[in-house]
Amino acid sequence: MEFLENSTATGSRRGSVEVITGSMFSGKTEELIRRLRRAQYAGLKVVIFKPAIDKRYSETKVVSHDERSIVSTPVEHASAILLLAGDADVVAVDEAQFFDASVIEVCSQLADAGTRVIVAGLDMDFMGNPFGPMPGIMAIAEFVTKVHAICMRCGNLAQYSFRKTDESQVVLLGEKNLYEPLCRSCYLEASKKQK
Repeated sequence: MEFLENSTATGSRRGSVEVITGSMFSGKTEELIRRLRRAQYAGLKVVIFKPAIDKRYSETKVVSHDERSIVSTPVEHASAILLLAGDADVVAVDEAQFFDASVIEVCSQLADAGTRVIVAGLDMDFMGNPFGPMPGIMAIAEFVTKVHAICMRCGNLAQYSFRKTDESQVVLLGEKNLYEPLCRSCYLEASKKQK
């Protein structure tokens, strides 16, 4: 996970895209914050963006489930990231699955300009389908880290975000009251019972 953090400086900025992905409660935001703190300790200029619709913990901070936080800028559209990133060395995007497909080009443009881009987001929605722009971001990324939660029913590694309600819309913001991480077997079993 220390990809670019251990690279040798060559005097010129080399842009790249890193993705941190997995199910809910897998530590994506925690890992994002860890990488950003390390960049800040190194004296790099860091800016963080999140979708304006995500107000679960804070309107202006990215907050992990274990309550670690870092100040961020909420944006309505991914295009605003290009306007607000300025001369940042590192640009982070949390909950990228909530943006439209234009976020892929935004990440690419930033990396092409020499910026280290770190993106965190769910790889699958509650139905087990690829979520929004995440597959496209992973396709252009130099580095992809998939993190896992622990299955709430059997204790194995979990990669699915199981929705515990009958709500059918893809985007439904919630926490442990609405979702639980499950492994493949438990997810399939729970999905059958829910139908």
